[in-house]
Amino acid sequence: MSSSAYPWLANYPSGVPEQIDVNTYKSVADVLITAFDKFRHRPAFSNMGKLLSYGDVDRLSAQFASYLLNDLKLSKGDRVAIMLPNVLQYPIAAFGILRAGLTVVNTNPLYTARELKHQLNDSGASAIVVLDNFAATLAEVLPQTPMVKHVITTALGDMLGFPKALITNLVVRHVKKMVPPYKIDHEVRFNDALTLGSLKPAPNVEVGHDDIAFLQYTGGTTGVSKGAMLTHRNMVANMLQAGAWLGSNLRVGEEIVITAIPLYHIFALTANCLVFIQLGGMSLLITNPRDMPGFVKELSKVRFSVLTGVNTLFNGLLNTPGFDALDFSNLRLTLGGGMAVQRAVAEKWKKVTKCTLIEAYGLTETSPAACMNPLDLAEYNGSIGMPISSTGACIQDDNGKMLGTGEIGEICIKGPQVMRGYWQRQDETVKVITPDGWLHTGDIGRMDERGYFYIVDRKKDMILVSGFNVYPSLRPAPVCSNVRRSACRTKNRARRSRSSS
Repeated sequence: MSSSAYPWLANYPSGVPEQIDVNTYKSVADVLITAFDKFRHRPAFSNMGKLLSYGDVDRLSAQFASYLLNDLKLSKGDRVAIMLPNVLQYPIAAFGILRAGLTVVNTNPLYTARELKHQLNDSGASAIVVLDNFAATLAEVLPQTPMVKHVITTALGDMLGFPKALITNLVVRHVKKMVPPYKIDHEVRFNDALTLGSLKPAPNVEVGHDDIAFLQYTGGTTGVSKGAMLTHRNMVANMLQAGAWLGSNLRVGEEIVITAIPLYHIFALTANCLVFIQLGGMSLLITNPRDMPGFVKELSKVRFSVLTGVNTLFNGLLNTPGFDALDFSNLRLTLGGGMAVQRAVAEKWKKVTKCTLIEAYGLTETSPAACMNPLDLAEYNGSIGMPISSTGACIQDDNGKMLGTGEIGEICIKGPQVMRGYWQRQDETVKVITPDGWLHTGDIGRMDERGYFYIVDRKKDMILVSGFNVYPSLRPAPVCSNVRRSACRTKNRARRSRSSS
């Protein structure tokens, strides 16, 4: 890279390298196992008062991998869907799938039956892990999704230990009546799967850079839901890129990150889960961030150091009684992505927390991080930041001509984090990735003389709602915010994420 072609290099934060070595790890599983060994006795995930150490997650995810391979007889490359909110079962299932050499198909629990049917059939998923609360939707589509041979169900409190698990599950099912009735033949309970998996070790499966780690569904630039093929190389690269950018600003093995954005969303998946696993941090999983008073109560219990989110989340917290009284003395990083951060929200956030809200940018198709602001930014600057290590970015016109500083055109990205393409949709892939490797994002922006990028518009007819894509032609109903799940399911969910890390 040259400073003339890449002016941001001259403005990189101290210690951030121009390049990362993607060969540091051979797979996401390699990253996980390294972290499990290094941080074995440190806390990894916390949810609803239950804490799992790195050693616990290692053991449980290995058991789940064993179950998938030994009991279900799945083979390398098979797809396994996960239809879970932020609960402890998610990292156990996802890590087990990756360790087994299989592909994770992240599935929004609030999908309608039509959306779920499309994703399961399109991905060819052989198995699915689903929370009881959403199993009725799955039961409705199973007769029309013949590839799905195995269903693993779990309840909200299953990982909380006795007696809390029993009490939680009874309240959720019988008092709050949050589990619609369903019937799925031959379902296997998640905890039973772990028990079966503990009886024998998982076979060793060789996984490399070119294997697909995640099929991450997105509307892309067209609104047609399709799976972005994110390889192990893509994900390892983005973890290393984000880790290099964080550099010495964060403390290895000490950070506590608040994970309110769902882990099935590419933003939280990479930025919260995978990056902080690599750094030995602890992730506090927030299962229902829409319950803002409950969210603030959870925040009051821990001296958190990192909080990621979207503009609506930050604004909601700022307007929730008691948030301004929290202890922010340990807060070192607030990262905003998934949608534009509003200046008024960023300025109020800084006033209340004394921590600058740092904006970043990316897409599902870039695993997701592509640009990020320096972490030592004094004030919100309205920019999505500079391209991160090993990443090229430019502004192009409709004819593919590169534009100069200050000129407005489409933002294009190139780097090791750019997806292989869309699953079984080469026709769609060639529309967004040119032969020379540039990914056309569909975002209209400009670059200033320092190499900072700014978004000015969307090229396609799409809007963002809480970090998710909403296509007016597909979702004509008005947007609601704090409404019941049943209403949201028929109105305002986005097709997939255009996210940042």
